[in-house]
Amino acid sequence: RKSIPCSLLTIPLSPALSGKAYVREKVCQEYRMLGKENFRTLTIITNSQKYSNGTFEEIGHLVREIVSLAETCCADGADPSCYDAGSTALSIKSCRADSPFPAHPGTAECCAHEGLERKLCLAALRHPPQLLPQYLQPSDRELCQAFRRDPREFADRFLYEYARSYSQAPLPVLLGSTTTFLSMVSTCCISPEPTACFLKEKLERRTLSLLTLTSNSICSRFSAYGKDKVTFSHLASLAQKAPTASFEDLLPLAEGAAEVSSQCCDSVAEDCMQKKLLEHTAKVCSALSARDGRFAGCCRGNNLMENHFCIMALPPAPAPKLPKASEPASKELCGKEGALRATRSLFELAQRHPSLPDAVLAKLYDSSKKLRGECCSTKDPSTCLDSKRKRMEAELPPFLEKASQLCREYTELTFLEFKKWLRDSLAQAEPKASPAQLEQLLEQRVSFASTCCLPDAPPLLCASKV
Repeated sequence: RKSIPCSLLTIPLSPALSGKAYVREKVCQEYRMLGKENFRTLTIITNSQKYSNGTFEEIGHLVREIVSLAETCCADGADPSCYDAGSTALSIKSCRADSPFPAHPGTAECCAHEGLERKLCLAALRHPPQLLPQYLQPSDRELCQAFRRDPREFADRFLYEYARSYSQAPLPVLLGSTTTFLSMVSTCCISPEPTACFLKEKLERRTLSLLTLTSNSICSRFSAYGKDKVTFSHLASLAQKAPTASFEDLLPLAEGAAEVSSQCCDSVAEDCMQKKLLEHTAKVCSALSARDGRFAGCCRGNNLMENHFCIMALPPAPAPKLPKASEPASKELCGKEGALRATRSLFELAQRHPSLPDAVLAKLYDSSKKLRGECCSTKDPSTCLDSKRKRMEAELPPFLEKASQLCREYTELTFLEFKKWLRDSLAQAEPKASPAQLEQLLEQRVSFASTCCLPDAPPLLCASKV
């Protein structure tokens, strides 16, 4: 399989392609440039990403229709109205009760419209992303058995599973990753030494595999948080991993990380994510290696992608001995630098609570923003902020301590030791709870810790668990 060029990947491949002539031209240009097979591969990937809850059969129906539409209407001498008529027929089919395409809760609202409006509405539909990557790579033997049984079915199913699992990874990264994987399987399954072949190819794919995993995590967070909040998320994470570094040292690095997401998560430039991410990693290494031995350890190798992965996976540092965090005055929070002052205050909180998970810090960021929004627009912002602050001072510290301790113990203990510690501490904290209630609490806390205390915890899932 040849690599698919990304220069023209700007078309929303979905059953609701607009009937405008320029869209037809763009689709046909792409179809002719890629050829039918590569166009089909691209259509499987983009629609598996877009409808990540769709079944393999539903995505298959959609892909056949889109490819058939392009094949018929992009042929030499095809009627100019062919494409518009075909895409209208597709949108009508999408609205039938027995539609074979992926079901979506917003379809009914789109189908209340007619014509172009309906098609554009359907094209904008997306399933929410998978909360955690689901793809589990089979053993080499299983891969080869499935490949030999039916190479085309194997490739289609792999593209579907992989793309829906990494539905937030940028399209060029996914294309590169899936193309090299299928090339590896087709090469190694006919090799006289398959085991040695797979070992060699997997080593060569390692950087690309890490890039897929990392960019999916980066873009999931960006899509859930937006640029400002993702800047804070990176800042808090750096504060917890390098708590002796100053706000002034770390803020530009956090802004740089958010910039990578905003430039590359939706970009179709072939090497945007890899290039910008590696540039960012070099900056982090240059800024923090001299002051922190753990960063120096991660930055030692020549492979910047592995260095970045190492930095992402660093557990929080032990809590440093720092003076009490400074409390911003009410007038500072409502001044023109109010947002920056609030961010600095939360940064200091993250420094002093290195085990606090991202989801809790993100909730605090939202609360802080809401608080300033509510109080700074009143006649007396100081009174409003002071009254809310008194309540927070009473309720917040015990909650933060509980969340910090939970993640700290989860990180430091083995899983069985963690469960024993948690069971004992819950029994002490809730002496009147029945065994069934204690077991329910235990499972709830274990589920939170095992998902949300990790460095690349899924933001939407953990927000609902906080």
